[in-house]
Amino acid sequence: MPTFLQQLRVDWPAASERAATEALRNRALAELSPAQERGALPRGVLGTVCLKELVQERGRAAGYDPNLDKCLVTEDLLSVLAELQEAARCWPGDSPPSLAAAPDANADRCMVVHVVSCEEEFQQQKVDLLWRKLDDQAPLTQKHLVCGPVKVAGAPSTLTAPEYYELRHAQVCKASAVKHGRDLARDPAWTEVFSVLSVATIKFEMLSTAPHGQLLLALADSSISTKGTKSGTFVMYNCARLATLFEGYRHSMEQGLYPTFPPVSSLDFSVLQDEGEWLLLFNGILPFPDLLSQTAALACTAPGLHTTARTETMCKFLVQLSMDFSSYYNRIHILGAPRPHLFGQMFARLQLLRAVREVLHTGLATLGLPPLNHI
Repeated sequence: MPTFLQQLRVDWPAASERAATEALRNRALAELSPAQERGALPRGVLGTVCLKELVQERGRAAGYDPNLDKCLVTEDLLSVLAELQEAARCWPGDSPPSLAAAPDANADRCMVVHVVSCEEEFQQQKVDLLWRKLDDQAPLTQKHLVCGPVKVAGAPSTLTAPEYYELRHAQVCKASAVKHGRDLARDPAWTEVFSVLSVATIKFEMLSTAPHGQLLLALADSSISTKGTKSGTFVMYNCARLATLFEGYRHSMEQGLYPTFPPVSSLDFSVLQDEGEWLLLFNGILPFPDLLSQTAALACTAPGLHTTARTETMCKFLVQLSMDFSSYYNRIHILGAPRPHLFGQMFARLQLLRAVREVLHTGLATLGLPPLNHI
């Protein structure tokens, strides 16, 4: 799974160091039920730890399953806890020295969100409580974001996460070969592009549905296309079109065809009268700050164990903005003839599209995706 997370560009600490796991192991051994109560344990199980008291201590309102009682402690489970410890210890990466100097600072300031499938929610609550029981510096605020089931349309067999990534990556490479008329999969210049496109496809596919809802994956090749208007590939394609536009302006400016970009304060935006320009401004640029603050904030101050996220809002917004931009860009010729009387309108349009580009880049960054300059 760590390799798959790296492919998806998710920052996660490597397997925790042996010393950390050993410290947890020693603490766990001290908490194990008496030998006479353990009986015959499955192979690989160190023993059982009672979590009932901790559940009762946190109260019914906390939201833990009242059936939580004993937890089987294994070496694998301790390794998971050690990884969580490491992730919490590394938060935030740019913490000031005053925070770094306080050993218990993260327990008060760091918030942990357990993103877990509905099938594994009960087990993850055990992980949460066991972490609190074995580590005095475990973060005080821990929330659970429970995700609905993922189904594959027309495929009765299961599909593992690495298989899913490899399938999408192969489809991206195939779509590129069809578009360019040659296989670019082994070209080092395209390796990063195909990787980003594969991750974008997966993230938009996964995050465009509300986390608590059921996700139905359609694995056909038709879902990988720059022409389709519902995919991450489409958003990336339009980011590349914007990059090409501004690279075209820069190149023409260096050749002396266009003047340097004037100060924004000197631009006359009253020349922007096309309906598509108003759509980009009022449906994309102006509402983005509010949407960003709403989608970036998890509902973690509310009482209870569970929280929610609105990833689908950002995905749908970026797709719609890309559709509006694509429609506008297909109709309007931005870089016109190099005639002075046309420069005012050209620069006003370029400034509008600068803002569109910034919104797209910022929105993609919230999903952990870099923009592409070419596809």
